[in-house]
Amino acid sequence: MIVGRHALVTGGGSGVGKAVALALAEAGVDVTICGRRLTALEAVAALHDRIHAVAADVTDEASMAKLYETAEAARGPLDIIVANAGMAGSAPAAKTALADWQKTIDVNLTGAFLTVKAALAGMTARKGGRIIFIASTAGLKGYAYVAPYVAAKHGVVGLTRALAAETAKSGVTVNAICPSFVETDMLEESIGRIVERTGRSEAEARASLMASNPQGRFVQPEEIAASVLFLCSAAAASITGQSISVSGGETW
Repeated sequence: MIVGRHALVTGGGSGVGKAVALALAEAGVDVTICGRRLTALEAVAALHDRIHAVAADVTDEASMAKLYETAEAARGPLDIIVANAGMAGSAPAAKTALADWQKTIDVNLTGAFLTVKAALAGMTARKGGRIIFIASTAGLKGYAYVAPYVAAKHGVVGLTRALAAETAKSGVTVNAICPSFVETDMLEESIGRIVERTGRSEAEARASLMASNPQGRFVQPEEIAASVLFLCSAAAASITGQSISVSGGETW
């Protein structure tokens, strides 16, 4: 149990964010979830009385400042931050529009930075806290046709290391979890794009993505949530600046 803490989970309305929020709530943590779709957030909040929904845009600094103000006034200082919000598209690099590049960087990298920026001063002053970025194996290796996403997730891994170096003496830990393909709505969207662009069947598209995992399966959102719980525990106090691959061995 991690009783008495207050966590922020971005992108908490579905997929990994939903699984993380539920796992933290079950562990005794008060959880604020945010995203742009309030209806989806409220549906998750209805699943547990420790989960609270607040609409916010991770790419907007003023929006995130307001989120912190609202959440901390209601439930006390945030001492666990799970920067999970993300998006992905696909196209050959030469055909990637600048607007698509910028949107991917804004959500996945700038959004991650703005999610944690407002927490740093308070955490360091209180001599404790947990910052966890949900990155990707795309932060550890390259993949074709997703250059903006790979660049953004490599940036998140770099941000993890930089913040860990800044906070190492403060009692704050900063880590990244790097999953391979996770069975979520985002994955289904990727499969849909493959089917549309290649003419392959859905089963063939799923198999092609699953093949990248040496275990021959997709990672489950609950596995990411379990990794978050460990990094929030006292047992992980000496783990900081790390990028933990949850990929069935893809990045060994």
